[in-house]
Amino acid sequence: MPLDHDQICRMLVRKTADGIIYVDGANRIRLWNEGAARIFGFNEGEALGQSLDIIIPENLRERHGTGFDQTMATGVTRYGAGDLLAVPALRKDGSRISIEFTILPFHDETGKIAGIGAVIRDVTARFAQTKELRKRIAELERR
Repeated sequence: MPLDHDQICRMLVRKTADGIIYVDGANRIRLWNEGAARIFGFNEGEALGQSLDIIIPENLRERHGTGFDQTMATGVTRYGAGDLLAVPALRKDGSRISIEFTILPFHDETGKIAGIGAVIRDVTARFAQTKELRKRIAELERR
């Protein structure tokens, strides 16, 4: 018997290697897939119900919180559909990683923003390689 559309969607969200998360209007994690667990080190049970701050470096939390609160209040985000955002993030062990992600605002039946979903990829290795290449280019240019 073939899988139905909803089964496919649930499996895709749950099993994909990219992190897929959803935070509600109170900045509480309500969806945390296996990819997010792999990237950040928190299992689903540890992440659900927590503030998104568990993966945001302390020095960026205030700025993120201000932007998040403004988006939730106005329903407007400065990031368009498909915009690829790149930021540092935290793993459970406290180590910093580099992530890229896209966001998707979710609206309720009245049109009010209800939460935000994100698809996240760990790009730490690529970021380190790019940084090293830039350093080498700068050294060669100085010579």
